[in-house]
Amino acid sequence: MVKKSLLALAMGGLAIGMTEFSMMGVLEEFAKDLKISIPEAGHFISIYAIGVMVGAPTLIMATNKFPPKKVLIFFMFLFTVFNFLFVIAPNYYTLMIARFMSGLPHGAFFGVGSVVAAKLSEKGKEAQAISIMFAGLTLANLAGVPFGTKLAQVYSWNLTFGIISSLGLLTILAIYLWVPNIENENKTSLVQQLNFFKKWEAWVLILMISIGTSGLFAWISYISPLMTEVAQLPKSQIPIIMTLVGLGMFIGNFIGGKLADSISPNKAAILAFSAMAVCLMVVYFTSHIQIVAYFMSFVTGLIAFTIGSPIQMILINNAKGSETLAAAAGQASFNIGNALGAFLGGIPIALGYGFNSQLWVGFLMASIGAIIGTIFLKLKSKEKVN
Repeated sequence: MVKKSLLALAMGGLAIGMTEFSMMGVLEEFAKDLKISIPEAGHFISIYAIGVMVGAPTLIMATNKFPPKKVLIFFMFLFTVFNFLFVIAPNYYTLMIARFMSGLPHGAFFGVGSVVAAKLSEKGKEAQAISIMFAGLTLANLAGVPFGTKLAQVYSWNLTFGIISSLGLLTILAIYLWVPNIENENKTSLVQQLNFFKKWEAWVLILMISIGTSGLFAWISYISPLMTEVAQLPKSQIPIIMTLVGLGMFIGNFIGGKLADSISPNKAAILAFSAMAVCLMVVYFTSHIQIVAYFMSFVTGLIAFTIGSPIQMILINNAKGSETLAAAAGQASFNIGNALGAFLGGIPIALGYGFNSQLWVGFLMASIGAIIGTIFLKLKSKEKVN
């Protein structure tokens, strides 16, 4: 039976997943409401990711000495307030600022949550415990994002993000009631923790995650126009597509946790990035075939989210004494991938190469991620021998 404490963390993952990925589902409605182009609306995906990058290390360092439970509640309080500000922001520039701010607690929450989940797990099942927390993120794509997309199509994208803000309040309550008061075992100073970034492993892993995961975001950031313009599906089918993507992510997340505990996190990450590259090429050549578009939405979502737990475990395993900061850096890197994928994927679209041209960008980035992962594994093997 899943512990209630892990379910509370999963609820936070659900709320965060909805605020991150709902923008992809409502992109066309959002652009129309603001009277901007699709690539310009894509900047709201990138600015959120930049908020995650800034907030992950900053908030982790600021809350370094506080008990994990109180820190998690504080992060979700920020999440709730900033998402509410996004709902009521009156114009383009205030919306951009609010969207940036709503990304600040994202990586920090998952950073602290990953370490807490690992501590609450049985020995040898740490990655699977982390995958339960990330199940909330995938559940967001399975149910939350399609529901939010439909709300935006029928009513308004503001309503979608209002519900997301409310989920933040429920998460605060769940953490307060269900997460135990874990002692802050962090005995290292902030300066000592920052020594993690002096290690070559830190920068190779940041590079691998940032580049590799941008393959996912080059695809999913523009999935709505890919389906309506290339597959020629009606807009009413986008929530179904997002449900299939979410179902794939939900299943893939648990597969990734199992793989990381079985064959090692490093090998699981290389396998995930390699499979992602192949998957994106299949999508490119088949996206005009409607039945295949449905099927590949599920498969690509599944492949994409096998990466979550492995990269968190790689970071935790290579950051003794700096586990929380390293796990948060992983989320920051994941969102560098978010920003890179949305930005670079939008370039060929803006140049007129079509709404499937971004898949070549995704293929290249996922392939580079697999190559960097292979280099990292070989360097670590040589280090052990020596």
